[in-house]
Amino acid sequence: MANAPISRNCLSRLPFVARLCYNSPVRRSLALVLIAALVWASVPLPAGAQTTEADVYVAQAILDFDDQRYEDALGNLRKALELEADHVEALYYMGVVQMARRHPAEAIPFLVKAREKSPTDTSVMFQLGLAHFALQQYDQAQPLFEEVFRRDPAIEGLGYYVGFLRYRKKDYRGALVAFRAGRTRDPQLQQLTRFYTGLTLGVLGLPAQASREVEQALALVPGSALTGPAERLRDTLVAARQRERRFTAEVRVGFLADDNVIVRPSPSSQDPLASALRERSTRKSTGEIAGARFDYSWFRSEEWDASVGYSFFQTYYNDLPSFNVMDHMGTLGLTHKRTLGAMPAQFGLQYAFDKLYLDDLRFIDRHTVSLTGALVESDRHLTQVFWRYQNKEFYERAPKPPEDEFRDADNYMAGFIHLFRFAEDKHLIKLGYQYDHEAAQGRNYDYDGHRALAGGQYTLPWYGIRLKYDIDVHWRDYGNKNTVLPTPDPGTAWRRDREMTNVVRSEIPIRVRWDPLVREDSLTLAVEYQSSVTKSTLDVFEFTRNVFSVVLSWTY
Repeated sequence: MANAPISRNCLSRLPFVARLCYNSPVRRSLALVLIAALVWASVPLPAGAQTTEADVYVAQAILDFDDQRYEDALGNLRKALELEADHVEALYYMGVVQMARRHPAEAIPFLVKAREKSPTDTSVMFQLGLAHFALQQYDQAQPLFEEVFRRDPAIEGLGYYVGFLRYRKKDYRGALVAFRAGRTRDPQLQQLTRFYTGLTLGVLGLPAQASREVEQALALVPGSALTGPAERLRDTLVAARQRERRFTAEVRVGFLADDNVIVRPSPSSQDPLASALRERSTRKSTGEIAGARFDYSWFRSEEWDASVGYSFFQTYYNDLPSFNVMDHMGTLGLTHKRTLGAMPAQFGLQYAFDKLYLDDLRFIDRHTVSLTGALVESDRHLTQVFWRYQNKEFYERAPKPPEDEFRDADNYMAGFIHLFRFAEDKHLIKLGYQYDHEAAQGRNYDYDGHRALAGGQYTLPWYGIRLKYDIDVHWRDYGNKNTVLPTPDPGTAWRRDREMTNVVRSEIPIRVRWDPLVREDSLTLAVEYQSSVTKSTLDVFEFTRNVFSVVLSWTY
């Protein structure tokens, strides 16, 4: 009897006192029934249901506890343990009474022994977790609370304790899940839960929801000791949102070395046109890079942000200036932040228009509309999905190409990227997939494409240096036989390309402390190597290219 789990004992038929000791009328009634059972001692009962003298002492202790006569309760519990040293309920209530007397250190030995006798009982685990929590022994408390939460997250008050401990360990998404799942009738515990929910949402970058939680915390117990900190948190969230920089800028300058500026076809080509292109003597060049980006948030609320932006990019090849590229782009963007359940989410809509010039001559205009959605599943996982439509209009120089060679097109793309996050995003692993379809005016440029993406980032412990690697493989299947290639026998082959791009990059933050107006890390030196290898069924489109660059960026 004494070694049976609490859930199987006659006392456990009530909604257990372990669950924060409510339902005292039921507990009192059951205790009286157990005392009255002595009158029926002569009546035969099944062996598993026998009421022992120790049970009666425990029942009397419950009545004493309910009337806050803690010393009397302890006396009866000691008598029960003298009769049955392993009586689980007596051990458990010794811990409960000591907790009520605010002596958690004295409660722990009894609760530990009760758990040894009934290791699966959630009530014992919860009370033992509370005792460790009261002593700020959080590492001992958390495994107990987590196990109980896994079994029954609705236990009174449990959500707050689990959420608080997860918050301490910077598991913010997990904390939010616990706070949202928790149930409590205690106004002070409700206020604490709301307060820490607000803190968690603030850390997750959701100030609107954070402010609402803090306001509700203030309304629950207006005159509590938490009112002052909650008001300061609310004011801080509002002030931080107001201070968020509306204007941001980035300026980049650097150098590059390109070993195949003209995208010369690879050796072993059988096509005469490819061979002719390969005969150009100059294909390598060093050069300079310049770029800038400016964004202004012209409308901002707690959940919405609307912005306008402009960016510029220019390359100058010292040996092949006719291949210089210049691009101007304007953007309009709208973003919305919210939560889906306990998961922070962000949705965006963007329109961009850019003009690209080759050798100072207009080469292509592009209109691009993008829809994006990002969901933070946890501190370890983030998923982004996106859809994009792009209209391309090329400016063809005279003489005009054949109709099948017109490259004007509509491109449709959809895909996703998933990030595995470590050490607060210092280290990342990226995996993704995209599908795109190019509906071109010229039949030779129609294709269906599949793109696989992978990459990673590792932040060194020295000076915050970030090492990055990305690989991008794009398969393009052109749906029509090419009408102009191969030159010996046009119209006889389908074009299928596989373009693989590898990028190795090192970013070195430059600490700026001598100027109080310049933030630390506003300067970044990036060293990058990019390798592109394209294989194609048509020799003209098969090439390799290697670009090395060093770029200094300044952000504001």
